[in-house]
Amino acid sequence: MKAFVKRFCAHRGATAGVIILLAVIAVGLVAPFWFDESPWMMVGSPLLAPFSDPSFPLGTDMLGRDIAAGLAYGARVSLLIGVISTAVAVLIGILVGALAGYFGGRLDDLLMRLTEFFQTIPQLAMAMVLVAIFKPNLVSIVGAIAIVSWPPVARLVRSEFMTLRTREFVQAAVVIGQRPLRIILTQILPNAASPIIVTASLMTATSILTESALSFMGLGDRNLMSWGFMIGAARTMLREAPLMSLWPGLAIMLTVLAINLIGEGLNDALNPQLRKRGA
Repeated sequence: MKAFVKRFCAHRGATAGVIILLAVIAVGLVAPFWFDESPWMMVGSPLLAPFSDPSFPLGTDMLGRDIAAGLAYGARVSLLIGVISTAVAVLIGILVGALAGYFGGRLDDLLMRLTEFFQTIPQLAMAMVLVAIFKPNLVSIVGAIAIVSWPPVARLVRSEFMTLRTREFVQAAVVIGQRPLRIILTQILPNAASPIIVTASLMTATSILTESALSFMGLGDRNLMSWGFMIGAARTMLREAPLMSLWPGLAIMLTVLAINLIGEGLNDALNPQLRKRGA
């Protein structure tokens, strides 16, 4: 564990990513304490310029809503949807990939054809259709993003399982009579965890971008303020108040960049080849 932390911290980009991500998480957590009013409330004069009023450091939008409050509450929504949808997608991908990679044969063919079917459909288009069918809310958005995100995980897990199931320790477990479920959970899956963790970290960034795109197009949860909605609402004011779009855009960019940097750091720290070189 100490060696892993040392290798991770040696990656300067990953360390910077952790700092940025922790800052975003902190802003989201303290949002209800910093801002007494809902981010949907009209609390000031419309189109106040940034830093012109101490009460509204980032200014207000065309309806007089506090942009800083919207960014803080938007952090909660983006991170929540990104983490939960990724977790669901990873669970689905592990289930499909483990069954296909361990058992092989017709089951493998069936599950891979199903995976390929989902991969042939553009992710954003499919997510839009699913959210529109089931009405935009937190559950439908998380479900839609998870449904379009699991195929790469399934293919990765299948590849790892097909490689690991022929190893001596797995064959020994089979010989002593361990059940397939136990072999999958205790022998193969822990050894395949490293690439899954790296992939999951990168998928979180993609999920945040997908949620932002859905909210930008009016398919977000109308009860939750999000960064994508703020950009979409401000697009009619690009000439008069371009900073209204700039702030949430910067928030998305920094958060996605931070998560990608963390993913690169995890890849360097968990990569067995890099581990051997550093030994």
